[in-house]
Amino acid sequence: MILTVTLNAAIDKRYEINDFQIGKVNRVGECTYSAGGKGLNVARVAAIAGEEVVATGFVGGHTGSLIEQKARESGIETDFIHIEGESRTCINIFDTASMTQTEILEGGATVTESDIERMIDKYYRLLKRADIVTISGSVPNGVGSSVYRTMISLAKKAGKPVLLDTSGSLLRDCITAAPTLIKPNQDEIEQLIEKKIETREELIDQGLKLHEKGISYIIISLGAEGSVMISPSGVYQAEVPEVKVVNTVGCGDSMLAGFAVGLRKHWEDEEILRAASAISAANAMRAETGFYLPKDYKAIYHEVKITKIKHGSVN
Repeated sequence: MILTVTLNAAIDKRYEINDFQIGKVNRVGECTYSAGGKGLNVARVAAIAGEEVVATGFVGGHTGSLIEQKARESGIETDFIHIEGESRTCINIFDTASMTQTEILEGGATVTESDIERMIDKYYRLLKRADIVTISGSVPNGVGSSVYRTMISLAKKAGKPVLLDTSGSLLRDCITAAPTLIKPNQDEIEQLIEKKIETREELIDQGLKLHEKGISYIIISLGAEGSVMISPSGVYQAEVPEVKVVNTVGCGDSMLAGFAVGLRKHWEDEEILRAASAISAANAMRAETGFYLPKDYKAIYHEVKITKIKHGSVN
């Protein structure tokens, strides 16, 4: 079972608007709802891949109930902590004329110390069922980075791989906890080292330094150019074929889901990177966030180019 943690869950509301205009009345062409927050995107993609998935985190109010309902409709088992207040709503405005997206993200309800204690207790019990854990996204008001560090430590003590996808101070504070995997982009690595990175070689060197801190997998997004993976078996670059991009939101979450599936199944590193890259590209082809069609994935999979980089090899 894959256990996904989304402490700052949301309802993602997507508006499709033709020629969106700031400061004017805009008519919505289509509106869709889904269970959101990065971890729930991971959960949905893993469920599409055929995995048993349990999603946990915090939810509250009518919005929280809708989050659980939408998650279950996607084949995800839910086991959330219910809190006072209302879970957040995040709005994505997709302009079908310019093919651009604007996101509006609410902060969400405030979590109490008692809520955090209940969450850690539930997480500890869910770990016994889990084969692998993903921890994703931001934290709600009232929650500090120590919660992620605690969750990483508990997973490692239980012998469960733990994949972390977050940024800023949350990522910085969790480096010493040495999760199994992190997935920063170049900007996030630059924030960690407080220095501008000028070359691809320097980017890989900084990833190798993170690997030396005990993090087995460092996945560095290169945007349209693919990604670099630093793993126990070496350093690899993945290049994906050109696809018709409809929605890039959720591509990183889809990639993390691919890694969770591959690591749970004990695939070779190169195969994991190929599959995760194909799922991410397949997500970009669909309007829904954290969603892909297996037929798109199959068409892309063998077109993903994997290159083992000699410089910085960790063999």
